[in-house]
Amino acid sequence: MELKWLKDFVALSEHGSFSKAAEARFVTQPAFSRRIRSLENWLGIALVDRDRYPTTLTKTGLVFVEEARRMIHDTYRVRERLQGQESRQSLIFFAQHSPAVSFFPSWIRTLEPLVGDTLVKLNAGNLHDVMESFMAGMGDFLLSFSSADNINPLSRNDTSCIQVGTDKLVPVSAVAANGTPLHAPGMGRPLKLLAYPDSSFLGALVREQCLARTQSDLDYIIVCENALAEGLKAMALQGYGAAWLPSSLIQNELLNNQLVVLAPPLASVDLKILLHRFRHTVKPEVDRFWNYLIELYKQGL
Repeated sequence: MELKWLKDFVALSEHGSFSKAAEARFVTQPAFSRRIRSLENWLGIALVDRDRYPTTLTKTGLVFVEEARRMIHDTYRVRERLQGQESRQSLIFFAQHSPAVSFFPSWIRTLEPLVGDTLVKLNAGNLHDVMESFMAGMGDFLLSFSSADNINPLSRNDTSCIQVGTDKLVPVSAVAANGTPLHAPGMGRPLKLLAYPDSSFLGALVREQCLARTQSDLDYIIVCENALAEGLKAMALQGYGAAWLPSSLIQNELLNNQLVVLAPPLASVDLKILLHRFRHTVKPEVDRFWNYLIELYKQGL
């Protein structure tokens, strides 16, 4: 049995529908349904009456809700007790791939006097995976991108966030010998694009805030997909196509004229870099670090 199954079931009991509970748990409805089914299979009992609408728990399911809450609470109490026994202080971060590479190293370096000998752990991944790990209580902080048109998915009563930086997603291309872009609109052929998967955070931003807002007659073809901005950057430098990349990731390449920002109609997207934490923690080093950041950035969201 997995802890997330219990949390899924409690969410289902609180929201009263699979779709709303799945949204609250940051998973797709099919994945959420499979996890509820996995919990039922593990227990060997039916928790949900699937012959009734709206969503209704069975009599056993109604009894099990409180048991699930108790098991979740007891699990976290054990974790807190064990963490309190650790002699080495630590700050554990989860981060999306791009800010983990382009922002985190220089940012944490500027905070070194505050960090001191505290062990810093960084775990990078796609937004869905790192968010799920953070929400499962496996780390202290989550570092993520956000845009003006994108609702912060962690606007919850038990979490806080502050803005610790900015970035911009910009369309770029490698440069020809004469100094012009190798790939740009209006060159008499479809624009070759290096793209993120549509299901990824950056892929959705490019689709909704860049491509959807360009001229309707923009002719392009996607020639490569990669979930990692670093991978698309490498392909762009090889002249394989144009790509939207975080500007912090390509500062040196722009200065050295290896890449050039493409002009309108291709749009750029302003990004915020947010740091999230849970409001309550048993680790004093987390509270000290957070309070320093609030003072540094003069905000507390």
